[in-house]
Amino acid sequence: MSQIESAELEEIFLEYEVLTAQVDKLFQDVQAKYPNEVACTKTCSDCCHALFDLSLVEAMAINRAFHDKFGFGAERSAILERASDADRSLAKLKYHYYKDIQQGMSDEEVMLKAAHERVRCPLLGDDNLCMLYEHRPLTCRIYGVPTAINGKGHVCGKCHFDRGGKYPTLQLDRIQDKLASLSHKIVKVLGSRYTELHHVYVPVSMALMTKYDETYLGLKQEKQEKKTSPLE
Repeated sequence: MSQIESAELEEIFLEYEVLTAQVDKLFQDVQAKYPNEVACTKTCSDCCHALFDLSLVEAMAINRAFHDKFGFGAERSAILERASDADRSLAKLKYHYYKDIQQGMSDEEVMLKAAHERVRCPLLGDDNLCMLYEHRPLTCRIYGVPTAINGKGHVCGKCHFDRGGKYPTLQLDRIQDKLASLSHKIVKVLGSRYTELHHVYVPVSMALMTKYDETYLGLKQEKQEKKTSPLE
């Protein structure tokens, strides 16, 4: 296990687990009320090809879950190889988005373009099932029910909610604010010299490959050579 461990960190991850349970409950409530509209099935992997990034707390949580389940062996190597492939694909896409913005495309247009891109999650197995399902990110947990962010609604294209209809809607802004708060807590609890680390968001592929150790988290101080006088 390469991650830093402490009682205070564990409390933050417990808060994250409480949040995931709350999100699961919200999803289940909507699914129970609108069973014909929520089209999610066990082997549907539409959301497993969507582009999204993780906050620090989610990235660290999925990283530790991955290391706990796949400490070594062929499965671990295969996942990391797929993560590397996915990360290269994402890097190319992000470069194209950067060029689009330089050429005058608005942020909203770029986001709409990104919403139609497809990159397979490295945790999606050959059987079309998530290999780390119990620890999947919040974005995966809410995919399939109506959501809204910045006042704009969204729903999975495979579901059957009527456009313009009034349905219970998950407010992503609030969820993202909570994740940001937990990520900021991690930076403060660790006393990281990277005070803006909680603003760094990464895809699942990078979260799996990253070592959340003292160096990455800004805890390892640079060694300073002791200067001695020529007379000593």
